[in-house]
Amino acid sequence: MLHAKIIDIKKEKIEVNKAKDFISSSKFGASLIFKGTVRENNDNKKVTGITYDSHDAMVIKSFEEIYNDVDQKLKIKDKAVYIEHAKGYLGLGEISIIIAVACPHRAETYILSRYIIEEIKKRSPIWKKEHYENEESEWLKGNPIQAN
Repeated sequence: MLHAKIIDIKKEKIEVNKAKDFISSSKFGASLIFKGTVRENNDNKKVTGITYDSHDAMVIKSFEEIYNDVDQKLKIKDKAVYIEHAKGYLGLGEISIIIAVACPHRAETYILSRYIIEEIKKRSPIWKKEHYENEESEWLKGNPIQAN
């Protein structure tokens, strides 16, 4: 059984190569890298950037819990998981979150990657403030935090 993880919240730019290198192994036959990026439009508003804020200790704890839940809920034991979420201001196209996973088989990688992002959206105290071309900004409504 292989368990490997890196979980972090970053103020620096997220680097895809770090995630890619972490999940690279001949033990795994499949890997996926999910990148969430800042898009230019939301709800018919022209977005120029996003500021992310978080309760760092609680975010790390929620990422750890999500990782640990995988063994019991998804029965995926052999895996490598790399999760980083940005904090602070990001411009268009910049990476806000990266989730890199590797497993022995492709079906597991798709299930694992999707599970992690959906659970982060539900369980992690991360807030985002959109900035618009008219120099206005607003904190977006998120999902209420759900305990496991």
